[in-house]
Order: sequence, then structure tokens, then C-alpha cells
Amino acid sequence: MIALLRGTLIEKHPNQAILDVGGVGYDVTIPVSTFSYLPANGSSVLLRTHTHVREDMLALFGFLTLDEKNLFEKMISVSGIGPSLAIKILSGMVAADLVSAIRRGELEKLVRIPGVGKKTAERIVLELRDKLPAPANEDPAQPPAPSLSQLEEDVMSALLNLGCARPAAETAVRKARASGAEETFEGLFRKSLELVR
Repeated sequence: MIALLRGTLIEKHPNQAILDVGGVGYDVTIPVSTFSYLPANGSSVLLRTHTHVREDMLALFGFLTLDEKNLFEKMISVSGIGPSLAIKILSGMVAADLVSAIRRGELEKLVRIPGVGKKTAERIVLELRDKLPAPANEDPAQPPAPSLSQLEEDVMSALLNLGCARPAAETAVRKARASGAEETFEGLFRKSLELVR
């Protein structure tokens, strides 16, 4: 199994990173939380990875922190949650807040994440409440802020990847900008996600 990749970041998108490791390009699915801390293209990066193998596919899921990887692996152990939904869940909330919501049984916070209904939220709490360790609070270095147009484009892409309709996503991004949301991907994304409902 591939446990980590260290290489040059070739491309990054809210749900994908392409790494050149010794001349081989790896396509890695990532959550929005990892994307928001990735350095600029051409930089060296280390991703902790989970290798998912099925009869018809081999997929890599990457994370900047051990907390995120551990949480992802706990999520996919829950009945009915596959890797794609686990990535959406990690994209919908900060890892520490997600752990806190699960431990406290705060279903209303979990069902706000696109793709998570009440029954799924209940299963997550039931199966993971007593299995989640306290977050190690790893804090990767903050990346340089992208330009405004690129920022809005990335937030739009992230919302669409989570299943939001384009018109609703565009309106949410505009409202988030107007509301004075934090001038970072994470800040604008979180605010837009609240407004898209």
C-alpha cells in the first residue's frame, strides 16, 4: 500500500492534486481542507495517502495531516460511507469541528454537509463517537493567498464538486463576498457553503 507521497506539486484543484514523484505523476483525490493549505504549483509537498482498491479501480486519497487521514479512514469504516462521501464530509467541516460534532452527537451540524442525510449522520455518530481520538492539531503552513478571481473560481469548483447546483453556488459565492467573508479559500468556502442552502 502507498502510505505517503513526497514530490513536486504539478496541479491542484479543490478535490485533486497531481504530484510528480520520481517522474511518475500521481493523481490524488484530496479534501478541500488539504487543498487550502497546499503550496504553489512547482513546490515540494508531502501527502499522507490512503490507497483504495476495488476490482475496477485503484485510487489514492491524500491528506496534509495525520488527523485528516485518520478521520478519513474512520469515516470509510462506517457502514454506507465510501471514499467519495468521506472526502465530501471532510471538505464540509474542519477536522477538529467534525470530531467535536461527532463526539457530542450534533446531528444538525453533520446534516448540513452535502450528501449527509439524517440516517447517515446518526450512523456516523453511533459508530464513531467512542472511536475518535483528540485531534493532534497539526497546523500546516498557510499558503500565499490566491488572486481574487482564482479564489472565487476555486470556491465555485469546490461547491460544484460537493453537488451544489451552479446558479445556487454562484449566488452563494457572491453573497459570501458581499458579507465580508474571510479573504481566504477556507473562509470564503465555509461562508458560501452556509449560504448555498
